[in-house]
Amino acid sequence: MPLVSDRLRSVWSRTLALGWPIAVQQTLNTLMRTVDIVVTGLFSPAAVAAIGLADLYAQVPLRIGLGLGAGGIALSSQDTGRGADLTRDRAVTQALLLGAGAGIPLVAVGLLFGPALIDVLGAESAVVRQGGTYLTILFVAAPMRILALVGARSLQGTGDTRTPMLANGSASLLNILLTVTLGLGVWLAPTLGIVGVGIATAVSRTFEAVAITGAIASGRTPLSLARPREFTITRQLVAVSVPTFAEGMSTSLANFPFNALLLLFGTEVNAAYHIGRRLYQQLTGPLYRSFSTVASIVVGQTLGEGDVEAARETTRAILVLSVVVLGCAGVVLFVAAEPLVRVFTRDPTVVDYAVAFTRVFAVSMVWFGVFFPLSGALRGAGDTRTPFYARLLGSFVFLLGVSSLLGIALGYGLPGVYVGIALSYLCWAAVVGWGFRRGSWAETAAAMMDERATVDEPPHR
Repeated sequence: MPLVSDRLRSVWSRTLALGWPIAVQQTLNTLMRTVDIVVTGLFSPAAVAAIGLADLYAQVPLRIGLGLGAGGIALSSQDTGRGADLTRDRAVTQALLLGAGAGIPLVAVGLLFGPALIDVLGAESAVVRQGGTYLTILFVAAPMRILALVGARSLQGTGDTRTPMLANGSASLLNILLTVTLGLGVWLAPTLGIVGVGIATAVSRTFEAVAITGAIASGRTPLSLARPREFTITRQLVAVSVPTFAEGMSTSLANFPFNALLLLFGTEVNAAYHIGRRLYQQLTGPLYRSFSTVASIVVGQTLGEGDVEAARETTRAILVLSVVVLGCAGVVLFVAAEPLVRVFTRDPTVVDYAVAFTRVFAVSMVWFGVFFPLSGALRGAGDTRTPFYARLLGSFVFLLGVSSLLGIALGYGLPGVYVGIALSYLCWAAVVGWGFRRGSWAETAAAMMDERATVDEPPHR
C-alpha cells in the first residue's frame, strides 16, 4: 500500500507541475471570452445572442487548430520520450505549415458570407447584422488562431507548458484590455461596440501566433523549426488530426440545429444558454483541459519510453484526481449559480433560464472528470477515433436527438432539453471509458513510432 500511495503522489505531483501553467493559460483564455460576453451583455440580449451564434462558426478554426494540435502533441510527446528530436521538429514544422494553410480559405468565407451564415440560423435582423460583422472579423484572423493552437500544443508535448502559458496569457490580457477599451469607448478610444470586441480578438490572436512561432524559431524552447522531408510524418499528422477535427466539429455542427432549437423558445433562452455555457467553461474549463493535456503529454512520453503498463497506471491516477476535483467544482457551480449568472446579465428572464442551464452543466461535471483525462490519454497514444465516436454519439443522439424528442415532440419543453444536455456528457464518458479499457491504443502508438523510426536521422551528421 505505501508503494501505491507513493506512486500516486508522484503522478499527482507531475500532473500539478505540468498542469498549473495550462490551468493559468486556460483561465486567462476563458476569461477573455467571458469579458467579451460581459461587455456585450451591456449592449443588449440580441448582442449576446449575436456573439454566441458567431462563435458557433468560429469553432471551425478552433477545431482545425485543435485537430492539428492533437497530431502535434501526439508526435511531439512520443518522439520526446524516445529521444527522436529531429523527427519531432520536422513533424511540428509540418503541422505549423498545414495549420497556416488551412486558415486561408476561412478568410474568404468570412469576407463573403459573414451575415448570411448568421441569417441561416433563423435569428432576428439585429442579431444577423451584429453577428455577421463579428464573424467576419474572427474569420479574417483564422490563420493566426490555428497557428497559435498548433504551436502551443506541440510545445506542450515536449513538457514545456510555460511558454504557451506566457504567450497565450499575454494575448488574453491584451484582448481583455482592447475589448473594454474599444467595445465601451474608454478614454480616447471610439465606442465600437461589438466591432471593437471582434477587433480585440483578432489583434490578440495575431500577437499570440507571432509569439509562439517566434519562441519555437528562436531556439529557446525544446522545439526548433526543421524542413519537413518525409511524407510518413505528414500522413501520420493527418491520420491523428482528422478524427480530432471531426470530433470537435460533430459537437459544433450539432450545436447549429441545437441553437435553432433553443431559439424556438426565444432569444432570452438562447442568450441564457450561452451565459451558462460560458460560466462553466470559465470556472471548470481550465481544470478539465489541464487534465486532458497533461494526460496526453505523460502518456505520449511514457509510451515513447516503451512502458505501456506505466502509461495505464498513470492515466488511472490522473483520472481519480480529475473526478474528485471536477466533482467538487460542480458542487460549487451548482450552489453559486444565481450570483454568478448575475455577473453577466440583470434581465430577470434571462437570469432564471441561465441559472437552470448552469446547474445542468454543474451536475455533469463528474462526467467531464472522466471524459477529459481518458480522451487526453488516448490522443497521446494517437487514438483520436474513440473520442470522436464519443462526441459524435453524444452530440447527435443525445444533445440534439433527445433534446428535440423530449423538448419539442413530447412537449416537455426546456426540462427535456436539460435532460438531453446531461445525457450527452454521460455518453462521452461511457464511450472513452470503454475505449481506454478495451481499445488498442498502446498498439496504435507502437505502430506509429515504429513507422517513424524508419525515417529517423541522427541529430549530428
